[in-house]
Amino acid sequence: MGIQDIIQGKKQWRAHMARVRALPPDYQIVYKEIQRYLFKVGPIDLPDGHLLSGIVDFFEEGVTAGKGVLELIGNDVAAFCDDLVKDSRTHADVYQESLSGEPGAAER
Repeated sequence: MGIQDIIQGKKQWRAHMARVRALPPDYQIVYKEIQRYLFKVGPIDLPDGHLLSGIVDFFEEGVTAGKGVLELIGNDVAAFCDDLVKDSRTHADVYQESLSGEPGAAER
């Protein structure tokens, strides 16, 4: 990864966060909780994927439709997140594999 890649990544992240800050306050709070949860237990490919920007797209559509954030995701943020990543390999999976003692499990 070169310096240009790092600079481009920072620009993209700043643009992404500007979109988040443009959301209503209740959406911002829920987004930050989703982000915190996904960074902790989310998919391994989270930095490479488009999951977070997809969530912002989803939230922007909800704002446009005049819906509250809890109407979109329900009352349980963790359950919403778990549903998003149910078919993805997570950091928790890697940890469980490393505890099970499978050879090469930690390197995957």
